[in-house]
Amino acid sequence: MAKGPFFNPPFPPATLDISVVAPAHNEQDNIEPLVREIEAALATSGLSYELVIVDDGSTDQTRAKLTALQATNPRLRVVAMTNTPPGKGNGQSAAFHAGFRACRGNLVAVLDADLQNDPAEIPQMVALLRTHNADMVQGDRSHARQDNAVRKVGSWVGRSFRRMLLGDTIRDTGCSLRVMKRAIALGLPLEFRGMHRFIPVTARHLGFTVIEMPVKHRPRVAGETKYGFGIVQRALPGLVDLFVVRYMHNRRRATTHTVIEPTANHNATNQHTTGTNP
Repeated sequence: MAKGPFFNPPFPPATLDISVVAPAHNEQDNIEPLVREIEAALATSGLSYELVIVDDGSTDQTRAKLTALQATNPRLRVVAMTNTPPGKGNGQSAAFHAGFRACRGNLVAVLDADLQNDPAEIPQMVALLRTHNADMVQGDRSHARQDNAVRKVGSWVGRSFRRMLLGDTIRDTGCSLRVMKRAIALGLPLEFRGMHRFIPVTARHLGFTVIEMPVKHRPRVAGETKYGFGIVQRALPGLVDLFVVRYMHNRRRATTHTVIEPTANHNATNQHTTGTNP
């Protein structure tokens, strides 16, 4: 059977407590510390876990270092994006989409590969999710970030538009550090570029409970940021995405249903009829 570019292989079964997913594009100097920190954070958590690192079209030694690490890290799995633009990746949305579909955890934790998120906070997020019977815990770095005036104004404008157009009250929707139930990860429409910026509000639109937790924000010590600044690079595309997500939300329809099975008496009648009328 032919397989098109949007074909997804079957999901693996959920056999672990949690999968930790991190997309990486040209993060060769951060990969080894990232793997060490995740393992240190979860080693004493009592959770069965795996690490799923998504190599999104890296042109440095990121993939080579990941495959070398697999020799001594049986929990480490590598998802390699294919058909990426020359010298670039497909972006975080596509990387998350691929990574989530490779997961075997009942819970999915997400963080950036640049070490600006602290993996040590993942067990706290899991505990908070269980304590509050929530479906997702979203990280909030707003108390810890030392942004300049331009970024602060941009963030305020962005939050205002999201609140007005989407009813989104999440303070830091751009923070990748989060823990969510498997059903959310697999239900997010991340095959659309830019959707990773709307994961928390989309989860709420889908009927899931999302709570927030203050988290650390660490400075990048290696590699280069993958995000641009300014009106053309982020503001205008972000505004267009807002209207797209609003449109999708307004067009979404509930798909709850029930399956009506034959009753026991009906089955017994059918069996009796079949037996007396060969």
